[in-house]
Amino acid sequence: MPEVNYLAVLVAGVATWIIGAVWYSPVLFAGPWMAAHGYTPEKMASMKAGMLRAFLGSFICYLLTAAVLAVLIAMSDSIGVVPGIKLGVLCWLGFSAALFLAQNLYSDKPIRVFLIDTGYHLVFLIVMGAIIGAWR
Repeated sequence: MPEVNYLAVLVAGVATWIIGAVWYSPVLFAGPWMAAHGYTPEKMASMKAGMLRAFLGSFICYLLTAAVLAVLIAMSDSIGVVPGIKLGVLCWLGFSAALFLAQNLYSDKPIRVFLIDTGYHLVFLIVMGAIIGAWR
């Protein structure tokens, strides 16, 4: 197993969680995301009961994603900010964008859901790649 900087993984996970908090806030895409899903303010209020579980679960998922990206960066010898970003974009294209689009095509959700969610993935994978590549 390649050497992984676990502090970089932790920082990348925290950064991703913070980016998500801003991305899905009223400052950026909360309104369009809710509208694309057909969620009303009442529906969102009823979903708040499960938010702690969602926040903790998503943070664990971000740590796992950062750890896997760190392994890929180490295995590909992508040392530095730019190589880390390139690998993050490549992972986004091959995994997030492709898989989310396929999933969206089989759902009744508008393409805006795909664009908002995969836009978030692109941004956080770029940030993760930069952080982990720089601390490699």
